[in-house]
Amino acid sequence: MQKILNTSQIKQLDAYTIQYEPIASIDLMERACHAFVSWFTLHVDISQRVGIVCGTGNNGGDGLGIARLLKDWGYSVSVWVVREGTPESPDFKTNLQKLTGKVEIVEIIHESGQDPFSGCDVLVDAIFGSGLSRPAEGIYAHAIRCVNQAEAMTIAVDVPSGLMTDKISTGDIIKADHTVTFQFPKLSFLLPSGGVFTGDWHAVNIGLSERFISQAETKFFLLEKSDIKSMLRQRSKFNHKGNFGHALLIAGSYGKMGAAVLSARAALRSGVGLLTVHVPSCGYEIMQTAVPEAMASVDASESIFSELPNLNGYTSIGVGPGIGQEKKTIKVLSALLEASNKPIVLDADTINILGANRELIHLIPKGSILTPHPKEFERLVGRWENDFERLHKQIEFSQKTGTVLIVKGAHTAIAVPEGKLYFNNTGNPGMATAGSGDVLTGLIVGLMAQGYHSSESAILGVWIHGLAGDSAANSLGKEALIASDIVEAIPRAFESFH
Repeated sequence: MQKILNTSQIKQLDAYTIQYEPIASIDLMERACHAFVSWFTLHVDISQRVGIVCGTGNNGGDGLGIARLLKDWGYSVSVWVVREGTPESPDFKTNLQKLTGKVEIVEIIHESGQDPFSGCDVLVDAIFGSGLSRPAEGIYAHAIRCVNQAEAMTIAVDVPSGLMTDKISTGDIIKADHTVTFQFPKLSFLLPSGGVFTGDWHAVNIGLSERFISQAETKFFLLEKSDIKSMLRQRSKFNHKGNFGHALLIAGSYGKMGAAVLSARAALRSGVGLLTVHVPSCGYEIMQTAVPEAMASVDASESIFSELPNLNGYTSIGVGPGIGQEKKTIKVLSALLEASNKPIVLDADTINILGANRELIHLIPKGSILTPHPKEFERLVGRWENDFERLHKQIEFSQKTGTVLIVKGAHTAIAVPEGKLYFNNTGNPGMATAGSGDVLTGLIVGLMAQGYHSSESAILGVWIHGLAGDSAANSLGKEALIASDIVEAIPRAFESFH
């Protein structure tokens, strides 16, 4: 998995690489320029007119080096340098000398009512990168606004100018279509407030010190497919269904049996040996017909979850999809939390019940998994001022309660009791559809039943759920995607690891 380092650590990493590789600073910059250009030439046709907008720091130096290399490739390249009294970095000066005479360089030193970039099909943003410590002002803010107003596709070098990587951003910020970032993504890329500026981001390796990276400490990690493959267990030909656990899923109420069906079908697709679904009596025939592979446990109530089933013999328990928030349901949920001697997967209405009845939170068994979306998480912990505070609250809740806390969304975040947080890198906007969360719950419950640790179950479930969604979207498109499509694609997601 990739570590997500902060701005200070990245500066230290650059310096460490320069000192101990060893490599000259300008040569490391050249390496970064080549990595950017390698990506660029694969994605931008040579017929496109390219404009590169540079500051006078090292990000601007990157931009000048990129301009020179693209010119050598045969692209039509124009360069603008934005100046407002900021000194030139040494590497900027070197690359400026190398470029002079090859490409016309226009300086932007005052605001103009004209659009300076009207002749460009593609604009490369190399104004600030990660070197900004305060909001853009003056001529820099003007240049950023001009880039954003241009009709050209925009590609940011390392970080969209104006975007802070480790704290909330204000002021003018480049809104890129793509960001080609060096070595690994920055924390703000993975959050809603920052992701709207990065567009699609792409990490390119520039050979920074692996030794420094391995020793660097961080709370934040980005999951990779190799991590998932290493967690998945191989099946023996002598295994039988008893080897893969027996899951109990408590789900459904009158009018919401669809949630129970989706969650049950996903649990079965996880590879669980046996599945029992506890449903109100109105859901008995629905469950037996729609999910014949599952056994049904029938509640005394016609329409809601009102009584605790016998918990003996189950290797995992999940509760929440479609159960509602009736008074009897709240009471029996409290009884379940007290009675269970194993972790529970808590989703949907259970999260809302806990948010409205916070005195129940201390009853949650250690190692349990909670799967709220952001609004449900807010009901649990209260409001936050920005996405960085939300991450802090997520880690804090996980540590205090000893639970695994999944906050769903783009780059779903998984906090574990050890104080670490993992970002997912699968999934797509088509999965923002009714029932998608029920599918995730069933998948996690099924994995947990097979003996995976809570953290493993959460990580595997989130990754495979997203990968199944990507597979379904590739076949059906994002707009028409429904939760059942995700269930049907789960086998393809597992098969991709073989």
